[in-house]
Amino acid sequence: MLTMRTGTRRRVALLLRVLGATVVIGAVVGGANGSGFRDAPLLGAMLGVLGGATNGVILVGAILGAEILLPPTRIGHALERAPFLVTFVMKFLVYGTLIVLVVAGRPGGRLGRAVASMLLSPDLAEAMYVQKAPRAVLMASTFLLLGYAIFMLQLGRLVGERTLRDIVFGRYHRSRTEERFFLFVDIAGSTPLAERIGPDAVHRFLGEVFRLASDPIDDYRGEVYQYVGDEIVITWTVAEGRDGARPVACFFAVEQALARAAPEFEREFGAVPRLRAALHGGPVITGEVGGSRRAIVYHGDVMNTTSRIEQSTRDLERQFLVSGDAMARLADLGGFAVDDLGLQRLRGRAAAMHVYAVAAKPSTNGQKTI
Repeated sequence: MLTMRTGTRRRVALLLRVLGATVVIGAVVGGANGSGFRDAPLLGAMLGVLGGATNGVILVGAILGAEILLPPTRIGHALERAPFLVTFVMKFLVYGTLIVLVVAGRPGGRLGRAVASMLLSPDLAEAMYVQKAPRAVLMASTFLLLGYAIFMLQLGRLVGERTLRDIVFGRYHRSRTEERFFLFVDIAGSTPLAERIGPDAVHRFLGEVFRLASDPIDDYRGEVYQYVGDEIVITWTVAEGRDGARPVACFFAVEQALARAAPEFEREFGAVPRLRAALHGGPVITGEVGGSRRAIVYHGDVMNTTSRIEQSTRDLERQFLVSGDAMARLADLGGFAVDDLGLQRLRGRAAAMHVYAVAAKPSTNGQKTI
């Protein structure tokens, strides 16, 4: 069992790093402001550091804490399903209220004033904390920054945080060759299910499957490349996916998440999701394409071959197939049962390919701490 989900640990670590940076920035700004007090510049700087760091931790800690830790919760999932504009407005109002309270209440300044009152005369302490800038100006500038930050965070969730980051920084503005794993996860039986419950219900069915799969994918550091009908395409660079056989562990973690939700699926749709999957790895060309809409895409035989392997899960009557090329690039497969199926002919390919069937061992059930 995971004592703390890997994705949660990474979010907590990110929050601590950002809080640390906030303390430093708040301390520098507050210290520079406090050092301007001519009667006691050193003390003013020290108390300014205290006040600036306090305000920064309260604001950034609360807002980023919510952004980092809220998404995996039920409230976070409800916000994700809401329209973009609704989520944006709700967050803006909640975070804006917090900003008003902090800027108006000035907890950092009050703390500094209390400390100064113990060290100086009350009049001198009060003089150190005269508001230099109008609160309306502070609030307006903070609200502008908040709106921009929320917009970018929401945009990252729409297009993918890594994709947005890579496009903004131009990582793939010029195409490059990369070694990557691709995991194709297919929702078996979705076509007859659509005939039975209708297109609207099957859309909700698939949407719930994809939503539940997102946390395990994040836990094992995968990146959703695209949703194609009833299929998820997930990718890792070989460097990211090698340790702990993350793509393999990810598949079984997704299966576990769906198994836990099976009663809800049965109750609402009269069916439980069943998965088939294929994993392959090798070199691809990664590059940015498009005009009015930019995207990062992958070209190469690896994509087509992974699709062919996934189709072979039906012919070979195996749930999860892994190519020999992917197997050679993985490490730490001891927690999984591997069955060597030898060379197999794949549809549309002249040459046979070495294929393995992989299953979770009962003792670990595919769950590993990465």
